[in-house]
Amino acid sequence: MTDHLSPVLDRIDAELPAALERLMALLRIPSISTDPAYAAECERAADLLVADLASMGVSATKRPTDGHPMVVGHLRGRGPHLLFYGHYDVQPVDPLELWHRDPFDPAIEDAPAGRVIRGRGAADDKGQLMTFVEACRAWLAVHGELPVSVTFFLEGEEESGSPSLVPFLRDNAAEVTADLALICDTGMFDPQTPAITTMLRGLLGEEVTIHGAEKDLHSGLFGGAAMNPARVLARILAELHDDQGRITVPGFYDGVPEIGDDMRAQWDGLGFDPSAFLGSVGLAKPAGEAGRSALEMLWSRPTCEINGMWSGYTGAGFKTVLPARASAKVSFRLVGDQDPLAIRESFRAFVRARLPVDCRAEFAPHGASAASVMATDHPGFEAAREALSDEWPRPAAFVGGGGSIPIAGHFKTILGMDSMLIGFGRDDDQIHSPNEKYDLESFHKGTRSWARILDAVARAAPTG
Repeated sequence: MTDHLSPVLDRIDAELPAALERLMALLRIPSISTDPAYAAECERAADLLVADLASMGVSATKRPTDGHPMVVGHLRGRGPHLLFYGHYDVQPVDPLELWHRDPFDPAIEDAPAGRVIRGRGAADDKGQLMTFVEACRAWLAVHGELPVSVTFFLEGEEESGSPSLVPFLRDNAAEVTADLALICDTGMFDPQTPAITTMLRGLLGEEVTIHGAEKDLHSGLFGGAAMNPARVLARILAELHDDQGRITVPGFYDGVPEIGDDMRAQWDGLGFDPSAFLGSVGLAKPAGEAGRSALEMLWSRPTCEINGMWSGYTGAGFKTVLPARASAKVSFRLVGDQDPLAIRESFRAFVRARLPVDCRAEFAPHGASAASVMATDHPGFEAAREALSDEWPRPAAFVGGGGSIPIAGHFKTILGMDSMLIGFGRDDDQIHSPNEKYDLESFHKGTRSWARILDAVARAAPTG
């Protein structure tokens, strides 16, 4: 069998200095999407990417939206059709005085764990984006074509809530739909272990306010006789969990799956240390569902968390009142097939059923998105996992994501596509913070990893 991959990897190694220069040119553009003062810079970043893709033979265009433009490019290859997603916009740099250098004057620096690329957007997401672009560039330079067909889809508003994304996907669904999506805006499990994120928790938010008397009451005159909304709310919130850490809202666990034995074995093999994980923030013992591992609780189990509580007088000193109202913000992380709208109604019924006479509840919704679970039986997933394992010191694993990445859900619901979320960021990259960095190893081996993945996915695709 002809070895098509080795000369591509050799090309990536030889071209690393040139690839870094191309990344630096992109990092120098202050494409801050949330600040209107940088709108022209976002246009400039999109133009640079269009020109760079075109130089590789990609049919690339800048597409206007009501906000910042999308960059869309197509390159026809021999194998399955992949959609690659990244974003070229970046977070604001404030507070500027905490940066050790100009955030838009990127440089390679020495750090305790090795050399790093320092600058805003180095990890989120320009460095990640360019690993894939450089892998494609190397394939084209060596073979004149890719082993797969690729649609490049690069967004300019991810850091400002992606207001134009869903309308663009709906209006251009036929053009951007592919066999499988690749999303680069994620990271490694640890510096030695690559990962493919295959499940992302959904998110439901609710704000609840318990109303009592028509005004705050003097606790000396009314205390004991009048119902206190703060006491009512505290009792209701305390009843959201039982003594085993399970959530007591009726029907909450409907649609919650158990992970398979293969996935459990992969997670157990990661060597995750919950004591060290919690110890890093001054805690010691996992506090979720009894009998569940820490990784299960972080990746594959749903949660109910109280994010904020307020009532009565909270200023300096003391004021003896019975507050007229008490409020809390409660969020639910969802997994599997949990229905966020059904859980919202069940939560509201749970609260109303516990209200005493003279109290009423008011609710305000704050988003409702379902979980995203990828079909890992697609042959591309295992092929990509094996390809990553060939590049890094430790075998790659299918992992879960504790948070939410909306683009994966939009690809699933709007385009009907599963996504492989593969990135090479590290926990200490300081994304969204001063002194953001991306390890030079992440950029170099990330580019090599994508080259391997393109080859592996092409070979795993059904023929005939």
